[in-house]
Amino acid sequence: MRVIIIGGIAAGMSAAAKLRRADKEAEIIVFEKKDYISFGACGLPYFVGDYFTEKERMFARTKEQMESLGIQVCLQHEVLAVDEHSNQVTVKDLCDDSTRVEAYDKLLIATGASGIIPPMEHSDLANIHVLRSLEDGIDVKELFMSDKVKTVGIIGAGFIGLEVVEAAKKLGKEVHVFQISGRILREVFDPEVTELLEEELRRAGVHLHLNTQVLGFEGETQVESIRTKDASIPVDAVIIATGVRPNTSFLEGTGIERLANGAIIIDNEGKTSVENIYAAGDCATVPHLLKSEPAYIPLATTANKLGRIVGTNLAGGHEVLEGTLGSSCIKLMEIEAGRTGLTETEAKNLGYSVKTSFITDKNHTNYYPGQEKISVKLIYEADTLRLLGGQVVGKCDAVQRCNVIATAIYAKMTTKQLGMLDLCYAPPFSRTWDVLNVAGNASK
Repeated sequence: MRVIIIGGIAAGMSAAAKLRRADKEAEIIVFEKKDYISFGACGLPYFVGDYFTEKERMFARTKEQMESLGIQVCLQHEVLAVDEHSNQVTVKDLCDDSTRVEAYDKLLIATGASGIIPPMEHSDLANIHVLRSLEDGIDVKELFMSDKVKTVGIIGAGFIGLEVVEAAKKLGKEVHVFQISGRILREVFDPEVTELLEEELRRAGVHLHLNTQVLGFEGETQVESIRTKDASIPVDAVIIATGVRPNTSFLEGTGIERLANGAIIIDNEGKTSVENIYAAGDCATVPHLLKSEPAYIPLATTANKLGRIVGTNLAGGHEVLEGTLGSSCIKLMEIEAGRTGLTETEAKNLGYSVKTSFITDKNHTNYYPGQEKISVKLIYEADTLRLLGGQVVGKCDAVQRCNVIATAIYAKMTTKQLGMLDLCYAPPFSRTWDVLNVAGNASK
């Protein structure tokens, strides 16, 4: 069996490694456009912020390690087209510009996604960057480490944009954040949580420009200011973090079904609409535990899980991903927040009869040092009390408590069961009634 994998980052390399363990004889060929594999882009904001200096720490595997397993890795090779009728791909060697056709028995598409740059005037000025690749990270880190860069503009208040905020503040920069909608992380958290996160950013001296559209940039050769409808804000550098687009344009003309944004639609085995073609990672949808329609939620955790499942299935298995909950989290300055399942808006739009609760308590006992506020929002079915979503925000231990909610949703627990769940207690870790117990008991 000859298997071609397009893309050698998270999903692609997870699949290749699992396939090799499941099938010792398969011929496995990986085509990767970059000159490296297994890169963890989630580390980029922390590399840029100088939390660590060795870029090698963002790599999980090397080409040499994979080839020692009998997996052929072709770096700087771009797949230009897929012919699902002849089971062939057209590949370009980016080093010498030559092209060739390669046949496959099974194919995995794991091409990831690229940062979107909206139409803005003079976006080609120097010191304007996205932050997706290793090359981006090296360029932005050099910029942020320069004493000449004193003010940073960040366009987009999603995960990457806000993680860059913390990196820039750690390095002593003045920071302006521009968001076209009225609140940060609008698609991820409900207003009760984003209000607390916005308060923390303002407390740290971050300038939030909400409900603000960036029209363009000003400067001679490098950016000197960001121009909106009402103002021109001086900056020395700009990071554009306005979302991502799946890298699937090379599939135009194939029968592979995709969403409007280009994401490849897959089932819970990772199969596409075309026989013997699979997809996983940021280029594809993912089955959702609480939604009937496939969801586009580009997360490293899901990419690795689906890659592993697809690796098994390429070897003839039928392993399934039961569904994602979109569990995700962020740290902003001194506060952290996590979410899982559905937001209140999502649940209502999906037709659930929804009730919610939002409570604020303490992370542990008052006589142990470091007690802080912690808040929990639960989204649940009105008639059955079955948990549909949860969000936790606070200075300490918020994200790990959100993991408990994810487990509870997966187990189809009710708020009543959460209220009596036997959670660990000792004065340094919680109160006798943990904040999750309190939230569950308040959700009736």
